[in-house]
Amino acid sequence: MKTFNRVAIVGGTHGNEFSGVYLLKKWQATPATISRPTFETETLFGNPNAHRDNKRYLDCDLNRQFLLHDLANPELGNYEQSRAKAINLQLGPKGNARTDLIIDLHNTTSNMGPTLILLKSDAFNTQLAAYVAERMDDAVILFEDHCSVEEHYFLCSIAEQGIIIEVGPQPQSVIRQDVLDWMEEMTLHILDFVELYNNNNVPELPDTISAYRYTETLKLPEDEKGERIGMVHKNVQDADFTPLRNGDPIYTLFDGQEICWDGDYEAYPHFINEAAYYDNNLAMSLGKKVDIKVIK
Repeated sequence: MKTFNRVAIVGGTHGNEFSGVYLLKKWQATPATISRPTFETETLFGNPNAHRDNKRYLDCDLNRQFLLHDLANPELGNYEQSRAKAINLQLGPKGNARTDLIIDLHNTTSNMGPTLILLKSDAFNTQLAAYVAERMDDAVILFEDHCSVEEHYFLCSIAEQGIIIEVGPQPQSVIRQDVLDWMEEMTLHILDFVELYNNNNVPELPDTISAYRYTETLKLPEDEKGERIGMVHKNVQDADFTPLRNGDPIYTLFDGQEICWDGDYEAYPHFINEAAYYDNNLAMSLGKKVDIKVIK
């Protein structure tokens, strides 16, 4: 079993997602809160200039800049691309990182509650998911393990183990106490688990856990010119992780026509009507509900 020596907590990867930024400030003032005996914990402010300007990003989405070939491309030199290269040097380099685990803190405008997003379904991640789920009744477990960590473009993919905490609903550039509390609680549970894992002292866990697995992303209705012509249906809005079945209304066009879900599986929408995704006319992500085997 590989132990964890260095853990990094990143906040403010998107400058207008405030919970992680203010938690970093709190923990930097009280470092004992995130300190554990068997590993070093460091904090990193992902995108300080975007936060200064109260924007998600200045030039491009920082959390989409961590593909290996992009990190190695000197021609990619705008602010976020340069910031990604600097973060990779500090926490990485990707593929041979000095950091064993990265916990990246995010807010969403969607009604997702405290969601733990995992990029792998190996022993560490499945045990972590079970540990957190047993201690947080509201916790949602979401696996985005559809590709290898190397193929992910997320900041947390720099490390061999990367985790995203995604908590909402919270408007951009706003702080909500319930959302902040959820984020802090989940982070501290993760740090506690890593300590137990290092000490080979993980408590008895269930054999399986209920979770969701990402399948696809849907766009908002568009015309032939790419102009938006509709919106998320009111029955779907705010109903993250509620089942969507073939024939259920999913969009309402501006002329009043309803568009129904035409899918061959029971889908669980999330990131529904996420404000940040309007840049690309994205409506929501879909997943399947699954029972994940806890690897011991």
